[in-house]
Amino acid sequence: MTFRNLVELHRMQAELLGPRPALRFRQNGLFHDVTWADYREQAMACAAGLVAAGVMMGDRVGLLAENRVEWLVADMGIMTAGAANVPAHAALPAGAVAKQLIDAGVNWLFLSNAAQVEKYQAMRAELPGIKGVVVFDRSAAAPGIQSWDGFLQQGRQALSGISAELERREKSLGTEDLATLMYTSGTTGVPKGVMLSHGNLLSNVEALFALDLFDSNSMVLLSWLPYSHIFARLCDHYLHLRTGSVMALADSLDTVPVDIQLVQPTHLHGVPRFFEKMLAAAQAAPTPEEANKRLKYMFGRRLMWAMSGGAPLPPAVGAAYHAAGVPLLQGYGLTETSPVLTTNIPTSFRHESAGKAIPGVELKIADDGEILARGPNIMKGYWNQPQATAAVMQGDWFATGDVGRIDSEGFLYITGRKKDLLVLSNGKKVSPSEVEALLQAEPCIEQAVIYGEKRSFLTALVVPNWARVRQELKVQGTDDELARSSAVNDLLRSRINQALAGAVHWEQVKQFVIRSQPFSVQTGELTVSLKLRREVVFQKHAAELEAAYRKGGDGE
Repeated sequence: MTFRNLVELHRMQAELLGPRPALRFRQNGLFHDVTWADYREQAMACAAGLVAAGVMMGDRVGLLAENRVEWLVADMGIMTAGAANVPAHAALPAGAVAKQLIDAGVNWLFLSNAAQVEKYQAMRAELPGIKGVVVFDRSAAAPGIQSWDGFLQQGRQALSGISAELERREKSLGTEDLATLMYTSGTTGVPKGVMLSHGNLLSNVEALFALDLFDSNSMVLLSWLPYSHIFARLCDHYLHLRTGSVMALADSLDTVPVDIQLVQPTHLHGVPRFFEKMLAAAQAAPTPEEANKRLKYMFGRRLMWAMSGGAPLPPAVGAAYHAAGVPLLQGYGLTETSPVLTTNIPTSFRHESAGKAIPGVELKIADDGEILARGPNIMKGYWNQPQATAAVMQGDWFATGDVGRIDSEGFLYITGRKKDLLVLSNGKKVSPSEVEALLQAEPCIEQAVIYGEKRSFLTALVVPNWARVRQELKVQGTDDELARSSAVNDLLRSRINQALAGAVHWEQVKQFVIRSQPFSVQTGELTVSLKLRREVVFQKHAAELEAAYRKGGDGE
């Protein structure tokens, strides 16, 4: 079935599935369902409220909120009004949010709670173009900031006089019309607004749906990744619309393991860091057999498969999940590609690979090893940045910035980021992500970051798996105390050597720095999609890295 836009998809599913549950969420310890009919009714009320307030087709509407049902309703309401959603990451500081909203020319804004209202108040003077603000939590309403309940009620009252206009807007929305403006996380440089059309997003949904991996009648998807990131936006939110399944929202990021037990999902999307932490918790069991049983239990009795994206999944992690009877697959994509380019599927996968191109997507490898892609899912371009757009488009082909290869069966293997490639002082080239993957496959190492541009050897920042280290050494103490322990240093030295035993000599890590705490979004070292901000990490640890080079005899 072909849909003209995401609004039509939402309306048709609501008309077809009416009283069946669409969304499931937990509040005060109890689960509540939102039916497809209620989902549609609230989205229509939201759209009517926006139109009544003067929002025009093509306007940009901001959305600054954590995952919640209102986020999903507001998204569909914005698009039903013919506008484009500009979602900012909820964890961003006020200054960063203001830059995005100003750049996008946002004229209306949805907020989640008192914390986001406070953030808005701090940047209010910079946003004179915003004509109205709505907050989801009723208690956070304030002068000039309307409550969500009140806004929807106004929309319901206006709907009878606006329904014909909403119908006209839905019919006039085409595949080329802007659905959303998503700002990249910005691992380097200034974040850019990625323009994704209804056609971009629908093509990706239809391609995934065509893989025939979903049983709509029994599918229960547990959703927890932020909707302000394209992975969850497409693979949870919009794919859920297409399948007509139940989507359960995790209570919070911290409660995902508990939510899995309560929801018993059939499908789950996540990022490598999440799957690595779950695996590490399972491997604390006394035997490998017990670890496998624990891991399988942790993901529930109904899970058909889990999908990892957002960053490369270490092959050893995927293999460990499969050994435990938990099919963990990985895919690959970018915000600019709506996002999915490739995926493994349960009947055809390689642990080392990002999978094969999905239907409608073409891939090729440039002469310098860069992965190029084309298809209906490639973005319209960067908002108000024609030069940046031209820099990544080679005719119809989008330059991903990633380096890789494609084997004879069509499986894509990603070997690193083109801009992250290290060149040592002897001219040897190193893909840091490949070395990091080898290190992170070692059970005693939770995170690793390789450094060495224009130096004579590689160093690494290492975050140990402290539970495993304590188990191995039979020691106690705080993480900070253990990070200074010679016994921990010796253990990690041995494990690093073992992990890199098969690597060439210039890929060996000669010196390393032990870090007691993980890299995180809160410290600014990871993006909201958990990609590493290398420059931030290196600046923060410049003195320690220099000391490691002096210790290792590097005079540069």
